[in-house]
Amino acid sequence: MGVNVIGFWERGKFQTPKPDTLINEHTILVMAGTIEQLRNYNEFFGIFHAVEGGVMIIGGGRVGRACAKALEARQMDYTIVEKNPEMIKNPDKYILGDAADYEVLKKAGIDKIHTVIITSNEDELNIYLTLYFRKLRPDLKITSRSTLERNVSTLHRAGADFVLSYASMGANAIFNVMDNNEVLMLAEGLNVFRYITPRKFIGKNLIETDIREKTGCSVIGIQKNDKIDINPSPKKPFEKDTVMILIGTLESERKFISYVSNK
Repeated sequence: MGVNVIGFWERGKFQTPKPDTLINEHTILVMAGTIEQLRNYNEFFGIFHAVEGGVMIIGGGRVGRACAKALEARQMDYTIVEKNPEMIKNPDKYILGDAADYEVLKKAGIDKIHTVIITSNEDELNIYLTLYFRKLRPDLKITSRSTLERNVSTLHRAGADFVLSYASMGANAIFNVMDNNEVLMLAEGLNVFRYITPRKFIGKNLIETDIREKTGCSVIGIQKNDKIDINPSPKKPFEKDTVMILIGTLESERKFISYVSNK
């Protein structure tokens, strides 16, 4: 397919891929590739049936409405569960009621959806709902909002596949402005970042630098001017005036910076 499996994500844990790593029902593959390569992957493995059920959004506030807008732009079906009648914007897309009420969830299509997004600003409620949804539908993909960063790990333990906290997103935004750079947070604790190719790497290839084994980061692209080489060959030497695009956890990123800083 041309895509490269660069990691495995399983409820808050990022694992560097190895040929003998087993894939289970909760494993999410983290892949890199061009749009065409990813489309080829989707067509080959026939995963489109997995998104027929739509998405349930818990909460019709700012975050919930923003999620709905993003899904609409991608032509994905969704339903918002909201208990405050004053927040109902479109009766065709909203279900009035408490998300903790099973009858309300049945009306919203709990048996048909493939993903639930929990957007409340109350972490205790989000933890409870994550546990509740995980018990009702073990196969669901659950994304939850976390107002306080200390609750991120608790939400993962409760069964959330992805957790996003305001603290981390805000820190990333500030870092990008200060560093005149761009760091993309795929999930809580998993970042895509750029780094000017160190002088010590020039003329060497990925095999020789052994970046993945030494740091846990994976190189997913090399940028030269405005052109990006996605999934570069491990035998292709690094060139001058290039920028590396990597993916890894915060700890892996720190190991990478330490590795390239040591002479």
